[in-house]
Amino acid sequence: MNLLWAPWRSSYVEKIDQTSGCFLCDAVSQPEEKLRDHLVLYRGKKAFVIFNKYPYNAGHLMVAPIEHIGNFCLLDQETVLEIHRLTVVSIKALEEVIKPHGFNLGYNLGRSAGAGLESHIHLHIVPRWNGDTNFMPTIAKTKVISQDLWELYDRIKPTFERLINAT
Repeated sequence: MNLLWAPWRSSYVEKIDQTSGCFLCDAVSQPEEKLRDHLVLYRGKKAFVIFNKYPYNAGHLMVAPIEHIGNFCLLDQETVLEIHRLTVVSIKALEEVIKPHGFNLGYNLGRSAGAGLESHIHLHIVPRWNGDTNFMPTIAKTKVISQDLWELYDRIKPTFERLINAT
């Protein structure tokens, strides 16, 4: 028997990681020295980049407005532009560090569209590799993520900072 070790998934599976507030607001409101603990890769003026704590694939990032807003159509132009800029930098950093073959980008707007958090919109950036979907999700309803979130955070952070400072 093969053992799949993914301890960070237990709180999600057991539903014990539920908080009464918004996890995105909580994460981005931390002082600078606590951002890594909350997987915030970058905090800008109007938007921020955070690792997905329950990733679909290694390097799964989310870009969200700092303001707690659930309606995409209410975003102001400055926020939209910063989200777009951070998305471009995120893609470039992921390409450079983990070299995916492609990406899925998307918003889940509303519960019926798959939004787990409807009240604070966020854009998913999911790195993809040829053949990254195998029998595990289909047969065992299990997704294998082969990389530690904080190790990957530490690998991507310097590249992200270099790229954001170059724009």
